[in-house]
Amino acid sequence: MRPRLSSKVGLLLAALPLCAQFETSAVLGTVKDRSDAVVAEATVTLTNIETNISSRKTTDENGNYEFGNVRPGRYKLTAEKAGFSTAAADNVLVNVTARQRVDLILAVGQVTETVQVTAQVALVESDSSQRGQVIENKKIVELPLNGRNYADLSLLSAGVRRSSYAVANPPREASFNVNGQRSTFNNFLLDGIDNNAYGTSNQGFSSQVVNLPPDAINEFRIVTNNMSAEYGRTSGAMINAAMKSGTNELHGTLWEFLRNDKLNAVGFFPPPGGQKPTLKR
Repeated sequence: MRPRLSSKVGLLLAALPLCAQFETSAVLGTVKDRSDAVVAEATVTLTNIETNISSRKTTDENGNYEFGNVRPGRYKLTAEKAGFSTAAADNVLVNVTARQRVDLILAVGQVTETVQVTAQVALVESDSSQRGQVIENKKIVELPLNGRNYADLSLLSAGVRRSSYAVANPPREASFNVNGQRSTFNNFLLDGIDNNAYGTSNQGFSSQVVNLPPDAINEFRIVTNNMSAEYGRTSGAMINAAMKSGTNELHGTLWEFLRNDKLNAVGFFPPPGGQKPTLKR
């Protein structure tokens, strides 16, 4: 009995890291020919431009394909079948938790011929009903942040206001009300894993267990309404952040911050003696 019990416990512990993660996206679409007829059994290849990792799918009888568990990034998508030239869509941007539709059209010709597709890359996620906004890395890094908390950029979205707990004593980081809901009803995810700090009624506590600097975040999505079923327990907002990941090229980030009273503005009326007031510590 004891060896059997140990083996069962080991299996349960091994399954713990396999908890549902919801930071990945989906790329889907339909492959057709020039006559608008669907093309079944076409080979569709999705390639990450930065890592050169590829995945392949075959279209079904309706010409549809779907790639799941796609990491955020830029991809190249190709479709090919004997008797048709290869259709390719370059530089397809996939955001965190997106359902990006890319429809491809095959033209009669040789497989060695490639036809670039641009108009069929949907800019609007028509396959998702959730309402939200993606805050990309450029905004995260370049917009001013008092406190360097990337989640504060959620205030750029409609229906979001700063909560009174954000200025309480002690302050609660990344505390905001979405569509009139309490700040405790927000759900924070980091690379798809629960990142909420739980306490007594979760008031006065930091809303995030791990609060990474903005420079470590690739992008994050805030969903304020009509979110998918996996986020159903959240009546406020879902904030899903994706960390930066490696590529085939060596890269890094270097920064320096300076914050003191020497660079403070004087104001319209100059101080007595022409000197700016000294910051009291």
